[in-house]
Amino acid sequence: MADLPVITWTITSTTPPDIAKNYREVLRIERNGSLTFVNVPLGYTSNYTIEITKSGFGKALTTFSLKVFEKIQNVILSAQPDFAKEGTDRFTLQYSMLQGVVEQQMWFFNGKEINTNSHYSLEQQSLVILGPNRSDTGQYEVLLTNPFSSVTARMNVTVLYGPDEPILEARPAQAFYVSGDSLSLSCHAEGFPQPTAEWVFGGQTLSGSRRGVLNLTHVQISQGGVYTCTLLNEQTEEQRRKSMTLNVYERPSGNPMCSVQSVNNVDLQYHCWWSGGTPQAQLSFPALSNTSSGAGNFSLTFNASDNLNRKTVTCMADHPTEQNKCNITARSPMEFLPAVRTTVDSEGKIVVTIHCVSEASPKAVVSWSKGSEAVTSRTIYQISSDTTQLKIYDYNVSNFLLHNYTCNCRNPLGSQRREIQLRGPSISDSSLFPNQDGTIITLTWEVPPTSVVTGFDIQMKGPDLLNKNRNGTQTRGSSNSFHTIQQKPGSDRSADIFDLDPNLTYRFRVIPKARMTEGEPSEVHRIGPGEGLSGPAIAGIAAGIPCSLLFLLLLGGFIYLCVYCNKNKSSRQTRYPVSRAAEKAITTQTDTTPHNLLTGGLKSLPDYNRLQQTPSERSVTLPTFVPPLPVRVATTV
Repeated sequence: MADLPVITWTITSTTPPDIAKNYREVLRIERNGSLTFVNVPLGYTSNYTIEITKSGFGKALTTFSLKVFEKIQNVILSAQPDFAKEGTDRFTLQYSMLQGVVEQQMWFFNGKEINTNSHYSLEQQSLVILGPNRSDTGQYEVLLTNPFSSVTARMNVTVLYGPDEPILEARPAQAFYVSGDSLSLSCHAEGFPQPTAEWVFGGQTLSGSRRGVLNLTHVQISQGGVYTCTLLNEQTEEQRRKSMTLNVYERPSGNPMCSVQSVNNVDLQYHCWWSGGTPQAQLSFPALSNTSSGAGNFSLTFNASDNLNRKTVTCMADHPTEQNKCNITARSPMEFLPAVRTTVDSEGKIVVTIHCVSEASPKAVVSWSKGSEAVTSRTIYQISSDTTQLKIYDYNVSNFLLHNYTCNCRNPLGSQRREIQLRGPSISDSSLFPNQDGTIITLTWEVPPTSVVTGFDIQMKGPDLLNKNRNGTQTRGSSNSFHTIQQKPGSDRSADIFDLDPNLTYRFRVIPKARMTEGEPSEVHRIGPGEGLSGPAIAGIAAGIPCSLLFLLLLGGFIYLCVYCNKNKSSRQTRYPVSRAAEKAITTQTDTTPHNLLTGGLKSLPDYNRLQQTPSERSVTLPTFVPPLPVRVATTV
């Protein structure tokens, strides 16, 4: 057995064979020289040699191999180390079994046989994976065989790896977010087991983000900045860290504003601002400069010139959330009308305020003068801080009538000036408007722009207004002269008068006043059914009626006498046929009947000639008398 003699025996000898003591239970020699193995154990697997020697003839030998097998049972696969980790040097799979002799072993990965190469090494009872990676994750099998049995053992191997480089995303994906938006930040990477995520912002760990998703609702400016995500593989204790910047912007408040200001009343400073916002808006005046700009608040200064007068300049305001603009136009002062207002101070003195405002950009600076002398703030003069208002303190209205005041409005692009001559209290126009029933009237009036007025007296002439006495009964008086019924302040321009009797006649007027000084009254306005007749007129009419009647009677008697005398004269003359010429003269005779207006509306006198004719004479168209020869007559009326 190998090189060790185990049995020696002489053929045909009666002497028992010499068997080594340790092998007597297994080895047995037969009489014909055959070697029998009884209950052969695994240790008898070896190369055996039989050698025959005969004296004088030499040796003869032959060799054979004996393999003793045992059935393979209870094969178990194990890993070394306990888990495979990507990036380590090696990972070993090995098998163990309760019993059995393996004649052949074969390794498989996901059903494919594994051969020795640069990535795998097949060793006794083991498979070595060199530089394991995530692609080595899968099912491994080992097949053990001998002539009497075949056993397969399996094991699932997972290679731990990661985390890989973290991937940070924001949804919705935008370059920036506006204050109030909602978004989510996600952090993930390949790895096994799945890495856990942790978000850190401003040095503080944000909760609720282990799965890598951080929800941000109604973000504010304070939430903008750098967010850092840390991914951890809790089994391998490998970790990765990556950061991202979250831009949260806020729109500036309102809209961009533009203005132009005067610098020393010589230069123009164009100013543009858009307050608030994150980041601040970028401002520029492209029409003035292509290279200058500023953030949030920007201005440019230029020498005033005619080409800038009435030129519209645009300020472009660029913000990530919005593009906007505003316009500004510089212009010289325009023509204007001064405004005069009169008040009374606590001492009872009249205060006249002159207000001069000329529309201009930049705002015009106002200077004041009286005659050729400049006016400055002193005892009786006070100029407002914006120079547009001059207050004159005095108590005598006549002083205002002696001087002319001038206001000069000026900015870098030009100037305008106006003279103001103050006038005493006066009214330029007035009107009266009754209601439909004639019981209420509204009296309106206008005052010249430069008139100094502190109040108005509303005066009436005619029947008094209805009023109630202590007993509750209404009484009414009358007045033939104007008397004040209302007093109005200097700012009023109308007055309402109630309780008028539409059947009576009233007269109204307005008296302007400057304290105790009264101006010319307005025109008199009358309301009522009519003027009527005065007492003397009625007396004259009463005396004139009898005189007129007496005059008419005398005139009638005189005419009667004249007709009678002519009739008697004609009766004594010879009658002749009336010629056609005479008839024609009669028919064309002018009508001498007085006009109705000249007779005062009285009936015309009767034709006495016709009354004196006989019936025969009245039946023919004969003249009552022959007219005398024409003579020149002059009548004075």
